[in-house]
Amino acid sequence: MGEHLNPSPVQFHMDRAMRTYVDKSMIIDFLNTVACTGDRYVCVSRPRRFGKTMAAEMISAYYNRTLKAEEEFKGLKIASTDSFKRYANMFDVIKINMQEYLRPAENIHALISLLSQDIEDELFSVYPEANRRADRTLSYYLGAAYAVSGIQFVFVIDEWDCIFREYPHDVNAQKEYLDFLRDLLKDRGYTALCYMTGILPIKKYGSQSALNMFSEYAMDNPGELAEFTGFTEEEVQDLCTKFGADMDQCREWYDGYTFEKCPHIYNPRSISKAVSSGIYDDYWNKTETYEALKHYIDMNYDGLRDSIIKMLAGGRQKINTGSFQNDMTTFTGADDVLTLLVHLGYLGYDFRTKEAFIPNKEIMHAFRTAAGLSYTGVMYAGKGLHEAMNHVL
Repeated sequence: MGEHLNPSPVQFHMDRAMRTYVDKSMIIDFLNTVACTGDRYVCVSRPRRFGKTMAAEMISAYYNRTLKAEEEFKGLKIASTDSFKRYANMFDVIKINMQEYLRPAENIHALISLLSQDIEDELFSVYPEANRRADRTLSYYLGAAYAVSGIQFVFVIDEWDCIFREYPHDVNAQKEYLDFLRDLLKDRGYTALCYMTGILPIKKYGSQSALNMFSEYAMDNPGELAEFTGFTEEEVQDLCTKFGADMDQCREWYDGYTFEKCPHIYNPRSISKAVSSGIYDDYWNKTETYEALKHYIDMNYDGLRDSIIKMLAGGRQKINTGSFQNDMTTFTGADDVLTLLVHLGYLGYDFRTKEAFIPNKEIMHAFRTAAGLSYTGVMYAGKGLHEAMNHVL
């Protein structure tokens, strides 16, 4: 086993041992329908602490040809399905967490070079006959290994978009990175499946995606993968029963994300902390500073603060998500900022009505803190938005 090539399932084991573990293995049933087809590129974007890495570890363990899925997935839902044996342990898995390369690499070119070198080293330890040459790219070596073995690769790429958060204004770095991913993945016969996760959808330039072979499942429209975005109502109820927790409190504090195929989605991190401790509090937002949210509110594009006050008072704000460029710096108006907040998990979004809203009590606390709002100030919203803003801001 390597660090990237067919990695150890130890993290998957630790995840399964958690007291609040929820079985999300049926996402593999979906992935098996797109693997080895033209739809084999899947990009899932969710907010931080919504289980992206746990899913990546599980998916890696299933396809990894050096493991035994019957043992790894014993007792999980996917193990009892007809599709379970279809691709279990059939591929070489390459698992990458891009976040791990940000610190040691001083620029994007160094990041790509270091990542490529690490994967090549592992690749040639398994396939020494693949003819290593100094003037070739990682994609060439993967193709050579596939030619030797006849075994395709499953790519599991976690935190794919961290480059856009680390280099938010460096367009050249972003394009170099996207070119690297395109060369690595697009139209490659060695690719059986690519499962990519991040916070943001794939970066667009104008109206086009730089990686247009991917099907995207994001917070504004997760499609068939809605139930895997967070914990469902039934899953939370099961946890409440197990721990003797208060379901009504869980609904008030952590419910509110809603999708066409799954009307109630809960924040996994917060539910896990609340049901195990019996204390209902602001857990998710304590994992990072409020300064980022405050920064976006302070932009006040097109009366953005008016919209925030309206939503704090229980209202909804119609937004156009189509112009958002899927980064944290290119904004043309309030709609782009509000769309970003949907992807960050600070707002819920109703795809049917095209409206954004504050989903629950936990997120309400974040907005009040970031915007400097008091409970009294929100109450004034019923008397008029501008009057409320003058009172509390």
